Amino acid sequence: MEPKLNYKCLILDHDDTVMDSTASIHYPAFLSSLNELRPGTTISLDDYFRVNFDPGFLPYLTDVLSFTPEELDRELEIWKGFVKERIPAVFPAVARIIRRQKEAGGLICVISHSFEHNIRRDYKANGIPQPDAVYGWEQSPDRRKPAPWPLEQVLARFGLRREDALVVDDLKPGYDMAQAVGVPFAAACWAYDVPEIRAFMESNCVLACTDPEKLAQVLFD
Repeated sequence: MEPKLNYKCLILDHDDTVMDSTASIHYPAFLSSLNELRPGTTISLDDYFRVNFDPGFLPYLTDVLSFTPEELDRELEIWKGFVKERIPAVFPAVARIIRRQKEAGGLICVISHSFEHNIRRDYKANGIPQPDAVYGWEQSPDRRKPAPWPLEQVLARFGLRREDALVVDDLKPGYDMAQAVGVPFAAACWAYDVPEIRAFMESNCVLACTDPEKLAQVLFD
């Protein structure tokens, strides 16, 4: 029997929501950048999750580490090298959610701070259906989450009401974007064990899931 479709469109983050990627790719890439650009400076994996959560990665680079525009370009170059050479693994339970959503005739869209071509490559490499739309880091800064623009574009492009969609993200920029537009939000808390992040999500979100199977129950039961 086909699953009941409770949301026409799932709007998914990419890293640490669909793909298990920060610990294996993005964090080592950043350590490499620090080693070159700020020798002697380091950061733990949990603290890396914390700064991505709040204030966000780019504000951390510019406001805390005071990266110059040239250093930002170099950091991006190093990160691109790591991402090009490494393909993350999908969370198996999230892969099942994506397949069920598509099989039931639903939409999968991605709003992420990764680039669209890498996102589509990762979906293909992991054997999951391609997203119907992707809005990634290739957008201008004012069109990246937490800005409402990409989420507004998804709603307009597919003729969706706010209640037809669900944003699923592991970090605060996704939450802030969903709040700004008035779209329901579910916190993906299965990639990390950082008490402050989980406490925020549990206190502020209607749904905070440490297991994707809990999300699946909400989506299809």
